[in-house]
Amino acid sequence: MPASLASEHHRHSVLSAHGDTVIASEVRVSSGLDRSVLSFDIGGSHISAALCHGGDYRLGSVISASHASIETADAFVDLLHSLGVKVGAESEHASGAALAIPGPFDYTTGVSHMKHKLPYLFGVNVHRALASSFGWEPGQVCSLNDADAFLLGEVGAGAVRGVSRAVGLTLGTGIGSAFAVDGHVITAGPGIPPDGEIWNVPYQGGIVEDLVSTRAIQGTYRKLTGAVREVAEIAKDAVRDSAAAEAFKEFGRNLGQAMRAVLWPFAPNVVVLGGGISQSSALFLPATLAELKGLDVELRISELRDHAALVGAGVRWFEAHAA
Repeated sequence: MPASLASEHHRHSVLSAHGDTVIASEVRVSSGLDRSVLSFDIGGSHISAALCHGGDYRLGSVISASHASIETADAFVDLLHSLGVKVGAESEHASGAALAIPGPFDYTTGVSHMKHKLPYLFGVNVHRALASSFGWEPGQVCSLNDADAFLLGEVGAGAVRGVSRAVGLTLGTGIGSAFAVDGHVITAGPGIPPDGEIWNVPYQGGIVEDLVSTRAIQGTYRKLTGAVREVAEIAKDAVRDSAAAEAFKEFGRNLGQAMRAVLWPFAPNVVVLGGGISQSSALFLPATLAELKGLDVELRISELRDHAALVGAGVRWFEAHAA
């Protein structure tokens, strides 16, 4: 191996629809590139930021801040700039920035179309505003959907490195989805729903998100007990509370059935699961795998977890600015 390259061994859990959990080992190769970019993951209430290094997509220190009290676009961009300056202090310079941000958003031009989430950004060219704050050209800033960022992170440095056909699902308040072929996220093609989104695909008299979401788990638990509880509380009590255990089993069955119906036309080799609910995978995955029996597909849990979108944003920037 050339002196400029370094290898690093990584292990990940593989959950197969055919049965067992397997521990697989991989070697990640770093190209030693010295460029770095600012990566931002913009959520419903917080922004996380880190410096993402080229080559192996390693993150520097991750910091976060609430944007709940922000009411103007200028204040929002100021917060991004402040976080970027803090994480960028680890490097002499950053080549640009990449934003993982929910839609509706024009990821090509950088103009937000959100009216309910971050309404003060509606019509604002976030790429241009952030570039201006750093004294950059607008082309030094890019963005992508947060679900796409999750999958790209796992493709670049996580659980689905080297996988030919992969799907990423983020399980939380709703269900986010992204599709990748040979390491590149795609939003159209055989077996892919419009824009790569499955949450609103018609399913069992409603849509997929009706049965695979936070409210689905809460709804099952409420039906069984009459009580309204947060999903984290239900998960915590699942060992001793049969209703809590059943709520997650029902979620797992619905997830498996929806995957079989909605994802199978794409024929993924691997589906990687992330989001808050995935942290309780032991409570629902056996039921999910039972519904997928006979299909040649593996389920893997995110390796990067909360940092996947930050890594994915960096991957997208380096893809867009490849020499």
